[in-house]
Amino acid sequence: MDAGRTPSQTVGPYLHIGLDWLAAGQVIGTRGDLLITGTVYDGAGVPVDDALIETWQADAAGRYGGLLDDLPLGFGRTATDSAGRYRLRTDRPGAAPGDASHLHVLIFMRGLLKPLLTRVYWPGDPAIGSDPVLQRVPAARRASLLATAGDASQLHWDIHLQGPLETVFMEV
Repeated sequence: MDAGRTPSQTVGPYLHIGLDWLAAGQVIGTRGDLLITGTVYDGAGVPVDDALIETWQADAAGRYGGLLDDLPLGFGRTATDSAGRYRLRTDRPGAAPGDASHLHVLIFMRGLLKPLLTRVYWPGDPAIGSDPVLQRVPAARRASLLATAGDASQLHWDIHLQGPLETVFMEV
């Protein structure tokens, strides 16, 4: 090791300190008519009980930005429970021309030096076939970015950090 350099470290057991404010499970500026649920799994298929899921989304017109009571519209944050499950209430976002409806998702958890970035897409969206980001993902792996419909008011999307079902993550 070079003198004067600090060795790298993984994130320790205090991951949530400073991140758990606003971990309310409701996207700001939405009615919360839709519930997205899922489980975060590690590389061995074990549920991760201390992950933090952060989302950003466009409004119904496909625009990002704006504030509501000094909080960013379209921002949501929720933590996993002791069984690795998360719940997030939101509305379906609009999409910019050429894009499919999606949420940007960041995953924070112990052992990660930086968060993982991915997206979740709505099932049945006719724009999925032309979404420029999704088209860059190999066809065999696209399913890892698609939520499944439970009923009209619920979607399910699991996040796999590694392994054969690994979710596609983007470069930050």
